[in-house]
Amino acid sequence: MNQQDTLAQWQQDERSVRSRLAGVGAVPRHKTAGMTGMQVFEAIFAGELPAPPIGDTMDFIPVHTEHGMAVFQGQPKLRHYNPLGTVHGGWYCTLLDSALGCAVHTTLPAGKGYTTLELKVNMIRALTDAVPLVRAEGRVIHVGRQVATAEGRIVGPDGKIYAHATTTCMVFDAPAAA
Repeated sequence: MNQQDTLAQWQQDERSVRSRLAGVGAVPRHKTAGMTGMQVFEAIFAGELPAPPIGDTMDFIPVHTEHGMAVFQGQPKLRHYNPLGTVHGGWYCTLLDSALGCAVHTTLPAGKGYTTLELKVNMIRALTDAVPLVRAEGRVIHVGRQVATAEGRIVGPDGKIYAHATTTCMVFDAPAAA
């Protein structure tokens, strides 16, 4: 697929996901108690649970999840710039942390949670608002009882890699719903 076709497909994917979302908001624990990680994402994509607010703040959205994988799509914008005139490294990190962490989340059984312990990001190409969309693709490497690892990258519709990353997450028993 050429760059224009890829961009058009990505834009269509985003419109499709956004048409099903139930808006943005925090999800009360009692609504996800008893759900596997994958069931949480299925509920978000079905419009039964709201999308997390961080995506609204940072201009990105989950566009695909499956067991061990999560894809987020974002729009680099001027409001994400650093003083050097390019997208701030924190935007890269937040987008990758979301994709990598959610890839881990898709594998967790009901009653388990996770948090990022470590995130290593290599930013290999500058991003500006001239790049219309990017995708962060996260894939699980390992999920154990207490530790999970994942890897991912940010790519543009032209196939260029803008960053790649690895994460280590702590897996724990989720707090009981109040």
